[in-house]
Amino acid sequence: MRRLPQIALLSDGRRLHLQDGPIDLIVEARGTEHRVRVAYEAAARRFNGLLDELCSELTELRKAALPAQSCLQGVVARRMSAAVVPYAVDCFITPMAAVAGSVAEEILSAMLNAAQLDQAYVNNGGDIALHLGEGERFTIGLMDRPDRDGVMRTMTIGADDPVRGIATSGRHGRSFSLGIADAVTVLAATASQADAAATVIANAVDLPGHPAVKRRPANEIQPDSDLGARLVTRDVGALSQTEIREALESGAECARQLFDRGLIEGAVLRLCGDMLVIGTRDIDRQRPRARIAKSPVHA
Repeated sequence: MRRLPQIALLSDGRRLHLQDGPIDLIVEARGTEHRVRVAYEAAARRFNGLLDELCSELTELRKAALPAQSCLQGVVARRMSAAVVPYAVDCFITPMAAVAGSVAEEILSAMLNAAQLDQAYVNNGGDIALHLGEGERFTIGLMDRPDRDGVMRTMTIGADDPVRGIATSGRHGRSFSLGIADAVTVLAATASQADAAATVIANAVDLPGHPAVKRRPANEIQPDSDLGARLVTRDVGALSQTEIREALESGAECARQLFDRGLIEGAVLRLCGDMLVIGTRDIDRQRPRARIAKSPVHA
């Protein structure tokens, strides 16, 4: 019997919930009642069968990305590949690093192709594809770490800003991380680009060989992990303030390079209560350099 995805409006009557296996989306659109209904119907149609499309190419999606032309066939699979290719020469990365953002993008695209909306977002476990019509604004909450409730700070994105994708990665997230960041939130032109960049920057927040960092091969925890036997972070013990700053600065340098290459619009890095901000689009609208500030959660 074919598996059917779960599709239903949430109790507030405004948001749509789409769930199929590991894909769990919260969708909200704003516009006339008719246009919102049409957009939701389009989202549901596109969602049906999307996981099967990805699974049909899962073997290739779990392989290291190559700068050469991709052999992937699906629209979402090719979007995933395109998002990670800019990093393929410098580090190990697979298209799976951009799966959540790419799926969110695909559903949003289906909605916008079906109806003209004032505002819309697709939230895939914290990786968000965003649409803003003229004059619209969208506020996102920054979490100290993605496995805890409570918003640390907020950031507002306007229609004139170039950001249409937000993604968060780190050792507390749904996927494995090679680094020690509690969370790295990235703003980019698209959700797939934000997703890939968040993975890369979070991996760069690290203290290689530090005795307080406990790691295990990814395939010992999840046999089919695309990371194979690469060591992923499982626990981080006590770190000195100097070590925290060193790890954050390592990630910051990576983020600066991506900012200079035009791959991201900004990033917020968090580790052990400290926060470092990169980019012109950040919570304090500072210049495109960095600072470290104590999180109010831990002050």
